Formats: sequence, structure tokens, C-alpha cells
Amino acid sequence: MTINLEDYAGLIFDMDGTLVDTMPAHLAAWEHAARTFDFPYDGPWLNSMGGMPSIKIVDVINQRYDLHLDPKAVSQCKMDHFATLESQARIISATNELLEANYGRKPIAVGTGSQRTLALAILDRTGLLDKLDALVTATDVVKHKPHPETLLTAAAQLNLSPEECVVFEDTLLGMQAAHAGGMDCILVTDEGLVLHRVPKTEPHIVE
Repeated sequence: MTINLEDYAGLIFDMDGTLVDTMPAHLAAWEHAARTFDFPYDGPWLNSMGGMPSIKIVDVINQRYDLHLDPKAVSQCKMDHFATLESQARIISATNELLEANYGRKPIAVGTGSQRTLALAILDRTGLLDKLDALVTATDVVKHKPHPETLLTAAAQLNLSPEECVVFEDTLLGMQAAHAGGMDCILVTDEGLVLHRVPKTEPHIVE
């Protein structure tokens, strides 16, 4: 479908799996961590956690499998291995074409679950960093996706209300964060870009 962005004053993009195809590298890094720490590896399920910081994902792994893994040690192992692979990632054409078309016309932000150092490296390497008016990472917030703090902070840094922004995400978890913040969401799927407006019954989280 054709996406009309004229109703929105600002654009907020997730990074991993939305602007940059880093998810294969992330999954390979999770598989490495699973072998190292001997926990089950479920690629599709881990992929659905996109947008959540690695250390929080380990907490969910512990809950799911009734384990007692050290979140800091496992997430560090995963992130260290990812750092050896992230240079293989390439930009995603559909979202980057929209970013390019609106660069200089609308303020643009990235709101990502990656740590700031890693996000800066990826965005700089792919030539996206200089095109952003704001960047909010997992390092910059307390409550991560599916809580909307990342996206609400990005909107505030663009000097826009949440309702003036549209969010681009590649996971249902990310869309949940957008809707919780009162923002429409364009979901990046294998079939293309699909606009999901905020449900009228969606409880918005603004604290």
C-alpha cells in the first residue's frame, strides 16, 4: 500500500530491523550466547523481542525457561559477539527511501532499544546519523519498549506532541510501544509497510 505521511509533522524510526537489517546478526549473537550459557535458542521468539534491550531479554528468558542466568554476563556475551557481525548489516530500502524523501522536510528521530555506543556506530557507518534531528537509545531511558518512554522522549526532542508523530517499527512489541504513547505506527513487514492507527480504546501511557 502507499503510505501518506502528510498528516504527520515528524517521523520516528526504530533502528534494528526497521532502518538497518541487523536482525540476522542479532540472532546469530543470541545463538552464540545460548551455546555459551546453555539455554534454549528460539530464533523467531527472540526476533519478536526486537526493540527490547538485551539485558531485559535475558530476564524474559529466565522467566520463560525458569532459569537463573546472569543478565549482565549473558547480554555482554551477546553484544560482544554482535559487535563482530554488525558491519555485515545493510540498510532497508523501503524505510530509507521514506527517510530520504522527508529529510529536510520533516524532523526525523530514531528511537532504538540498542545501547547508545552501538547505535551511534551503526548509524554513522550507514550514513544515517547526520540525517537525524534526535536519537534516543536504551542508554537514555529507564523504561524500555513496550513502554513508550523511548518514543515519547524522541517526540519531545523533536518538539512535537506524540499525536504529531508516526513511528516505524518492525515488531508487534514496537507497535505496542507506539500505540501506548498515542502514536500511529507503520509496521515493516515482508509484504511491505502497513499503517496501524492508534486504537480508540488503547490506554496511553504518558508518565
